Amino acid sequence: MLPRMRALFTGLAMIAAIVSIGLLAPSESSARDTKNMWLLADALNTPDAKASLNKGIKFYFGDSEHPPVAKSFGTFMSNKKTRGVGRTDKEACEWTFLSAMISFQQRAVQLGGDAVINVQSYYRENPVSSQTEYECGSGALMSGVTFRGEVVKLQ
Repeated sequence: MLPRMRALFTGLAMIAAIVSIGLLAPSESSARDTKNMWLLADALNTPDAKASLNKGIKFYFGDSEHPPVAKSFGTFMSNKKTRGVGRTDKEACEWTFLSAMISFQQRAVQLGGDAVINVQSYYRENPVSSQTEYECGSGALMSGVTFRGEVVKLQ
C-alpha cells in the first residue's frame, strides 16, 4: 500500500507543479503595448498644463518655424511614465506629456534658454516628428512618453 500512495503523491505533486508553472508564466494575451498618437493641442490645453507651463519657455514641435537661434544648449531627452490604472489612455498620456514638458521647461530655465525646438516623440527610440501630435505608449499598468528636443536661446 505504501508504494501506491507514494506514486499517487508523486503524480499529484508533478501535476501541481505543472499547473503552477502555467499560472505563473506571463501570458501573451494579458500583455498590452498600445501606441497611440494624441493631439498636442488637447494636452497643452488641459487645466494642469495651462497652470504649470511657464509662458516664458516656448515649445516648437516637429519642424515648426521658430525665430532664429542665438545659442543652442544641446539636445536633450525627457522620458516620463505614469500609472494607467484608473485612467483612460488619453488621461495618462496627457499627464506624462505634461511631466515631460515641465522637465524640458526646467532644463531650459536652468541653462538660460527660452525655448525647446524640434521637439519630437522618441518612444522606444523611434523618432516621430509632428507639429500636431505626439506618440504615447500604454500598457496594462503604465503609460509613457519620450521626447527629444533642443534647448535654445532665441534671438
